Amino acid sequence: MKNELVLVTGAGGFIGGHMVADLRRQGYKKIRAVDIRPLDEWYQAFRDVENLTLDLNLKGSCDRAARGAAQIYNFAANMGGMGFIENNKALCMLSVLINTHMLQAAHAFGAQRYFYSSSACVYNGDKQRDADNPGLKEEDAYPALAEDGYGWEKLFSERMCRHFREDFGLYTRVARFHNVYGPNGTWDGGREKAPAAICRKVIQAKISGGHEIEIWGDGSRTRSFMYIDDCIAGVQRIMNSDILEPINLGSSEMVTVNQLVDVVEEIAGIQLRRTYRLDAPKGVMGRNSDNTFIQQRLGWQPGISLRAGLERTYAWIYGQHTASVDLRLTA
Repeated sequence: MKNELVLVTGAGGFIGGHMVADLRRQGYKKIRAVDIRPLDEWYQAFRDVENLTLDLNLKGSCDRAARGAAQIYNFAANMGGMGFIENNKALCMLSVLINTHMLQAAHAFGAQRYFYSSSACVYNGDKQRDADNPGLKEEDAYPALAEDGYGWEKLFSERMCRHFREDFGLYTRVARFHNVYGPNGTWDGGREKAPAAICRKVIQAKISGGHEIEIWGDGSRTRSFMYIDDCIAGVQRIMNSDILEPINLGSSEMVTVNQLVDVVEEIAGIQLRRTYRLDAPKGVMGRNSDNTFIQQRLGWQPGISLRAGLERTYAWIYGQHTASVDLRLTA
């Protein structure tokens, strides 16, 4: 399919940008990259790709994007870290327009394959009350008690993918992402996720000499974090598989937030005084990916260690932070 048109939505963002870069590396000749932001604000943009600025909340924009595409990777959504999700529930819910209109367009224009990026936020909150989470299995999404706002939108959109497959024969695949991180993504401004935020805070503390870091919550909450290269590899494996139902795509290497800070401090070669902001958005107590199903079906699971991924992420954010400081000083 390397000579057929591939559409990547959310291509100006973190995951979408990496997907476009990987498709180019594989030799795909026709790639259409779409994002709502102006091209000069994309994290990654390539001149040999058809780059379009479109608002995919609008049906006409989805029609324009999907026309002629054989494969569609839909990463477009309003989202961010826990601070953004908890304070923008309506905006997160409105992303349902994107997937609904993209599914309609994919069906109307005869797309051969359609991938939807869901989230571990769909899982029942009652199964995430213990920090020592054994891992969320795919069936733990029901009975439904998703993350308010963002999680419900993702769960509804999963069902839309299922019914477009069942009713119209559209080839759909769905993965539930668990905390994707890495270079070329949001690291400041309020939409960044925990790994990027902690890297930035450690860098700022080291450069400023303040030697103090603020942590949201008490540091005991647990998560697993998947490096972007594993995410992109997993997405393409799932897209080309016979797995019909939503499947976990995440690392099973669970750590506390305090342990996450430990790793970044080790990379930076520094130890910081920690203060805990207990009134900040914190999310569920414990969330981890159970990878039994993906191992059974694909013989694979994300394998890049947290330490290795954070080393690359820290180095990139350090460069971005230094460049932004230099720019302010010369402005």
